[in-house]
Amino acid sequence: MPATIRDMGDEGLSMQARFEVTKKYAAAYESASKKQKGIILDQVVAVTGWNRDHARQQLRARMRQPKGRATATVAVIDRRRTKGCKYSYNARKVLQSVWATSGGLCGKYLAASMASWLQAMEAEGSLVEDQGRYNAEVRAELLAMSAATIDRYLAPTKATDPIRGKSTTRPGTLLRNSITIRKAGDEVETEPGFFEVDTVAHCGPTLKGEFCRSVNFTDLHTGWVFTRAIRNNAAVHVLGAFDHFIDQVPYMVTGIDCDNGSEFINHDLIG
Repeated sequence: MPATIRDMGDEGLSMQARFEVTKKYAAAYESASKKQKGIILDQVVAVTGWNRDHARQQLRARMRQPKGRATATVAVIDRRRTKGCKYSYNARKVLQSVWATSGGLCGKYLAASMASWLQAMEAEGSLVEDQGRYNAEVRAELLAMSAATIDRYLAPTKATDPIRGKSTTRPGTLLRNSITIRKAGDEVETEPGFFEVDTVAHCGPTLKGEFCRSVNFTDLHTGWVFTRAIRNNAAVHVLGAFDHFIDQVPYMVTGIDCDNGSEFINHDLIG
């Protein structure tokens, strides 16, 4: 066993000197008894200022250092191995396809609805067992993935090909002063008849080209919902959706609350 290391006090040691200390005591540490290892470890801690766990790690690293590198001054601080992926490469690739089909759901929603998405894609023919990367084992892996795992695996895909919603609302300046403004702090309606109204563009990540839209009416008191598909936000289509809404709602409409988009803020709709 080597002699006791001299206490350096407040002078401290350089990083290279600390590595030399651990290299000097590594051989003795490897062949020492449990009690002797504790003494060596105490000495290394006292001189280097490292905590015991880090000092032990460095001693073991020097023990594993191959021959011919004894004079090396650069040491690997952390030799912990990178944890391997729990799920297969095929499962991670199929996960990307399911995520894209779902419209970019977050991990929590995708994990909860994974079985439904797989069943739908199988029925549609996007996923066929034993074809491509999809098989029974991959299906089981996808169903076993947690929300956090899904988000972690999809992070690179989301960064390179993000699917983000597009806003089609354009503020309308007409009649703004003649329409009653409802504030967030106003009292909630205590009876049916007051509806929140909004349009949704089913366009995916781009607003280019033709795509379907829908006008959604939601009763604040009961939660009753009426939805009407329209070709675009032209007045004739929006007014037609309102006409169908009035015909179909099973009780009297007492008010509507919409955003300030020009599809709602216009003379035709107010009339």
